[in-house]
Amino acid sequence: MAYNNNRGGGGGFGPRQMFKGDWKCSNCGTDIKELPFQPSGDRPIYCRECHSKMRPPRQSRY
Repeated sequence: MAYNNNRGGGGGFGPRQMFKGDWKCSNCGTDIKELPFQPSGDRPIYCRECHSKMRPPRQSRY
């Protein structure tokens, strides 16, 4: 079985649909022009940098 490392959406589901718009990061106020989901308006959205800072560190698999 070959490993596919194309980073096109993970899990073998193909590329993700991206939603274009004019949003601001709820943490730092950076402009966000594209998201991999349609924001609902009732939850905060974060830029890539703030989102990566807020995520817990990944556990090693080995």
